[in-house]
Amino acid sequence: MRIAVVQCSGIFDDVPRAGDVIVRRLRWADEEGVGLIVFPEAYLSGHSYDPQTIRSHASLAAPAIAALCERVAAFHSTLVVGTFDMVGGQVFNSAIVIHAGRVVGRYAKAHPNEPGVTAGTDFPTFVGSGIRYGVNICNDANHPGTAQHMADQGARLILYPLNNMLPLATADRWREKSLANLIDRARQTGCWVASSDVTGTSGDLVSYGCTAIVTPEGRVVAQVPEGREGVAVYDVPSR
Repeated sequence: MRIAVVQCSGIFDDVPRAGDVIVRRLRWADEEGVGLIVFPEAYLSGHSYDPQTIRSHASLAAPAIAALCERVAAFHSTLVVGTFDMVGGQVFNSAIVIHAGRVVGRYAKAHPNEPGVTAGTDFPTFVGSGIRYGVNICNDANHPGTAQHMADQGARLILYPLNNMLPLATADRWREKSLANLIDRARQTGCWVASSDVTGTSGDLVSYGCTAIVTPEGRVVAQVPEGREGVAVYDVPSR
């Protein structure tokens, strides 16, 4: 299965603009025969650590997801995109899996570090082009057991939507650690690992970007350079 992981500038409080970027990338993905394309953590809604902002974004997620589904219905690539959303009055940091304009699955971050966000307790896996895959989100990469849940269900690929838009000192501390975590999770589980991150600056925040595809042995086979928008692509073998 050909997978693509997108590194793009952070877009905040602008769902239509985020949708425009997603549609443009999906059009490219179909032309390139990509079966699965991944966008960063909370990319659709916009990421935040402010509880009121997070809850506001989550309250608008249902119509935003429905509108996005309409816009991407004609594309063949499966889309994984992050958003804050709300279920039963609780706020989650989720990755939504969309195929042919329909939501086919959802993973809620098991180890959220955003105030007011509920931890997910389910670890669904999905199948595309003969490959079973699962999703972890950002801080989940610090917790080996979360990745192991996917591997124990037979996943061969773990997707990591990230959002490393952080204060400069924090971003510097995580500049190498983010990729090291992904390599560790690949070696631990024997799974392919693929991450999608934001890059650039927003006020006093910065993200260098950690968008990469890693083999089960821990070798980085595709990566978007730091500070640049772009896509990493690789053909993950079915066996």
